[in-house]
Amino acid sequence: MSSSLTKALRRSTTRPSVRRAPAKTAKRAIKAKPSRPKAKRAGVAKAPTRKLAKTRTVKTVKKVAKTPKPALKAKKATAKSKAHKPAPPQHKKVAVSRVKKTQKLAAVRAARPSPIPPPPPPRLPTQDESAALGAFEKAHKEFSRGRFAEARNQFRILLDKYSQVSEVAARARTYLAIAESRLRTESILPRDADSLYDRGVIELNRGEYVAAQEMFERALKREPEAAHIHYGLAATRARLGSIDLALQSLQRALDLQPNLRVRAQHDHDLNPLRNDPDFDRLIFSHPS
Repeated sequence: MSSSLTKALRRSTTRPSVRRAPAKTAKRAIKAKPSRPKAKRAGVAKAPTRKLAKTRTVKTVKKVAKTPKPALKAKKATAKSKAHKPAPPQHKKVAVSRVKKTQKLAAVRAARPSPIPPPPPPRLPTQDESAALGAFEKAHKEFSRGRFAEARNQFRILLDKYSQVSEVAARARTYLAIAESRLRTESILPRDADSLYDRGVIELNRGEYVAAQEMFERALKREPEAAHIHYGLAATRARLGSIDLALQSLQRALDLQPNLRVRAQHDHDLNPLRNDPDFDRLIFSHPS
């Protein structure tokens, strides 16, 4: 035990006190030297963190400032939708433009008056055609006068000579057939004036005014001073619209038989004449 204590004391006494101090100072110096760059490093490291924080705050402020309102959002959405819409193909646009151009050209052409070509010069008739027309005019005059026998003969001669003139020959055949039918009816019709008058009244009541007029005219040829036949002819001509001729026939009938004014005042066949002042003069100017 004593030996160990003595050894420890010797060690403690033998170690100089001055040496310990520089060791500690050396250690402190060693420790202090690296602390300076650490402080610098800490300062360098802290500076960018502050800058980053500042930039982040600026960015957040910018983001907050840039946040769009609902209306702006809707506008952007519509703009995006329009931007995303597929563009129509170019060949369709070309086709539509061509159609529009053709429509415009058609409208312009329709608006422009088309030039009317001049009529061709009239063709001069040949000798046969002019001769056939002359013969037809002569036969037609006889037909219009009621001379059906003479008209029939002339139409037959025309067809014998100028049958090659197709247009004139066709018209001549038509009038020839009518003339022959009239001649057949004349052979069947009664001969006396009273029978013709009765036949005319029947046709007038049936509404066959042309046939009634023909019957009354035939009757007047046989008895020209018959007042009742003149009156029947006036009623027939009024139905046909021949106002002047109807008034003439009525005046002749009243001159021959004045008491026919009473009948004329209520006769429906004379209604087309009632708006004429001459009718009032004939019917109401003289006492019945």
